[in-house]
Amino acid sequence: MRTKERIHPETGQRLVRGKRSVTLRYKGMKEKVEMPGWYAEDDSTGESGLHDARDMCVSDRVINRMKSREKGFYSPEEIHHIRKRKLGITQQQAGLLIGGGQNAFQKYESGEVIISKALNNLLKLLAVIPANFFL
Repeated sequence: MRTKERIHPETGQRLVRGKRSVTLRYKGMKEKVEMPGWYAEDDSTGESGLHDARDMCVSDRVINRMKSREKGFYSPEEIHHIRKRKLGITQQQAGLLIGGGQNAFQKYESGEVIISKALNNLLKLLAVIPANFFL
């Protein structure tokens, strides 16, 4: 059973589970995200919140999206579209045939992992001429 409240280790304030709108920044880009965590009731900015690993997945995915955008790589939604609509294969098939392993495309499409430049370039080719993939 999860605890309903915690005490902040530095300030001693009572914290409750919730979400706060937080702006994340990366190389001149910024994006707002509803960040889950433990917050003081009077903390509307989320600056003094505490976050566990599951909470950090939310911000990690947003930061990964900004990193991909900055590099000119496909977004998770674009990767999903190419795999499903252009190639007509499952995530498992894509991981085994294109590379990365059975669960790789689930991670790429969720934003958990950023694709490599080589994979981004391969997907560009496959998006234009998907029939080449099966030759």
